[in-house]
Amino acid sequence: MKPTDVIGLVVVLVVALSLVGLAVPLLMGRGTWLIAGYNTMSPEEKAHWDGPALAKFTGKLLLAIGLATLLFGAGLFLLALEWLTWVYLAAVIGLSVFAAIYCNTGGRFKK
Repeated sequence: MKPTDVIGLVVVLVVALSLVGLAVPLLMGRGTWLIAGYNTMSPEEKAHWDGPALAKFTGKLLLAIGLATLLFGAGLFLLALEWLTWVYLAAVIGLSVFAAIYCNTGGRFKK
């Protein structure tokens, strides 16, 4: 393993563990201040939304992306699977598009 591979692996691990660490309070229904858009709403607007449910959904999304990042780092830097970059990119974009559509349709998080 080259020194640049070690640095890349460390960076990927820090990012992945940060995402997983941020997912923990969200999964417990706390940490709504981490959710962009929700944290900028006025208290009157927040009263119309189910903050804990939105936080739990966001936590699940962050956990999935964080675990995918761990697998990506392990596969790319330890096993040298170059094609895994495209699979990881597709997974993250797919999860992001799914989350945007899921959150903004059906009024799932409205009270």
